[in-house]
Amino acid sequence: MNDPVNRTMLLVDIEKFSDRDDVEQAFLRRMLYDVVDRTMERAGIDETLRLRADQGDSVMEFIDPNVPVPQVLRSVISELPAQLKAVNRMASSAAQMRLRTVVASGFIALDERGIWVGSDLNHACRLLDADLLRAALRERPGDVALCVSQSVHAGIVRHGHLGIPAEEFHEVTLASKNGPLPAWLLGPVPASGQAAAAPGAAGPAPTPVPDASGERPGPAGGTEAGPSGGGSASTSTPAPAPAPATQRPAGIHFTGGAPAFGGSLVMGNQHGVSGGRVDGDVVMGSVGGPPRPGRTPDGHAPGVDTPDQDAPSPDDRQTPGTGGAGPR
Repeated sequence: MNDPVNRTMLLVDIEKFSDRDDVEQAFLRRMLYDVVDRTMERAGIDETLRLRADQGDSVMEFIDPNVPVPQVLRSVISELPAQLKAVNRMASSAAQMRLRTVVASGFIALDERGIWVGSDLNHACRLLDADLLRAALRERPGDVALCVSQSVHAGIVRHGHLGIPAEEFHEVTLASKNGPLPAWLLGPVPASGQAAAAPGAAGPAPTPVPDASGERPGPAGGTEAGPSGGGSASTSTPAPAPAPATQRPAGIHFTGGAPAFGGSLVMGNQHGVSGGRVDGDVVMGSVGGPPRPGRTPDGHAPGVDTPDQDAPSPDDRQTPGTGGAGPR
């Protein structure tokens, strides 16, 4: 393979070429060659300054880097549509021709079989075959749709050279099998290219998340009943079954030591608890401190406790009139 060379690339493709029969295709190919040749000649680009690759329904021109790119662009923007219109006027309806065109730049190389290859050429071919460029030609009254690569726009188009209307080029992203390709389209963007949501458009509403009170934000800034809240029947969620009567509310008792919250200091025996809920007696600090009234030294009640009862149970006190002696 030869060393890569830098070229300006002009790609031209016939719309709906495969829908024609063999006779019409042969005629369209001759028309395409004539239109491209006359366009280059009128632009002052001699045949010795360009190389051609035939792709059947399309033609690729690799133009010498000594030819200014603005000169190529001006010929494609103004001269190519004029030459195509002159040919279509003399052709029958079956021989009418419309063209998709791409102007790009980059490096290409000629392999041992005489075929031009290169990643920049692949990129240009992806632009030529993009659905958005096809839609642009289909939806506009003219017979030519032009797309330029990102590099051509950055280096030439955006500077507003004579005969190149920079304000009429629109940035687009073309889909390809290798992912999205940035490019610039001359003329209005087709409706299919405007299907994406505009920046800042509202997306799907997020799923409400219950807050600490068990309520979810409502659609209008209010609240929607959570597991413990009220609300309408259409928005409320079923309340959980009542807790068994034997359950006690969680309590935290400090019987000694030096617990501290915020400073992360907790002294004494420490045991990890996970799950987010603690039932029964929780003792933080030194277990060896003085027991609570009615509790054993390890902090537990000697018998079955009742909710919120700190005093000894009736069974642990003397029963009136019996002469009992106290705890058994």
